[in-house]
Amino acid sequence: MSDNADRRYGKSALLVFENKRNTDLGRLQTVANNLASYGYYFDKISRVAYSQTDEIVCALSDGLDNFDNTVILCPARMGKTIADFVVSCAGSEFDNFGVLSSGRTHVFMIYYDRESRLQYADIKTILDKKYGVKYDRTVIRIVCAPKQLIDDALIAAKKIFEGGNVYFNIVDDFDDCRIEVVYSSETPKMLLDDGVREIVKRLNDYIYAMEDITLAEQLFRLLKLRRMKIAVAESFTGGGVCKKLVEVSGISEVFTEGMNTYSNQSKMNRLGVSELTLNQRGAVSAETAYQMAEGLIKAGSCDVAISTTGIAGPKSDNTSKPVGLAYIGIGIGDDVAVYKFNFTGDREKITKTAINHALFLAYKRLK
Repeated sequence: MSDNADRRYGKSALLVFENKRNTDLGRLQTVANNLASYGYYFDKISRVAYSQTDEIVCALSDGLDNFDNTVILCPARMGKTIADFVVSCAGSEFDNFGVLSSGRTHVFMIYYDRESRLQYADIKTILDKKYGVKYDRTVIRIVCAPKQLIDDALIAAKKIFEGGNVYFNIVDDFDDCRIEVVYSSETPKMLLDDGVREIVKRLNDYIYAMEDITLAEQLFRLLKLRRMKIAVAESFTGGGVCKKLVEVSGISEVFTEGMNTYSNQSKMNRLGVSELTLNQRGAVSAETAYQMAEGLIKAGSCDVAISTTGIAGPKSDNTSKPVGLAYIGIGIGDDVAVYKFNFTGDREKITKTAINHALFLAYKRLK
């Protein structure tokens, strides 16, 4: 999501040519997000199957006739054909980096199936020079904040930024939200500081970083600072919390072990969860989450424990408990706290959202 108010540079288009049977929205989003982080937004995005010759010609003609800047994303094998058509229309050649300049028109070509010499930073540099403005950004990372609270915070900040050349980019990844405040070099520092301060004041309880790092990286930093070790016991998240942690370079300094205790027998054998608890309360219960975290702490290999148990769907278990019900346990020393959630969405959304909440709860309790 982005807030792209009126800008002082020309209109831009993104043209994506791909196999209609194998579309990848991720690559499109990557291009849009990268350029938005530099303060440049697309007024139009077109996706065309590369088997549709007439539609490709129309899209390219539209880009050249109606837009000042056109970014073409295509497979390398289409590059020469597309370049020949663009050159014949524009009367200029592409340089060795895949950039064509013709008067006020710029065309940028990026291949998505092999490394391209043209990088997003190169496009930014060309556009900065073209429009005589340089953009920078401040990044705020938050987790679990209610959407309405985020909206209210940004509305309040917009009032402060009114008249300034400042925009927002918001990317939400299963409740892990990345807010970019993009501003031009002409933005007064006092204005920028006041606006960012307003966002921080309203979202303070959900902020984990004022820089562009992941939640797992920030938790790692805090554990290292506290000289503490962490262990994880997962059920319905299926090792997802551990995966996030081990993606962090150097995590072995603080991460001792991860268990994927999916069955009741595993919970009893590996973590010491009581059979009585499982029979009376069920695997998806506050008591089970508590004993899972407690079992890790009692094993003596960690100072901090995370446990997860829940129902990810698409169907519920044999009880009356609903899909999305989850319990996350966070243990620090002898103190174990359990948090109840009712997540919504499909299986992927429920599990990935729970993973982010688990990491944030551990971070928040340590902080």
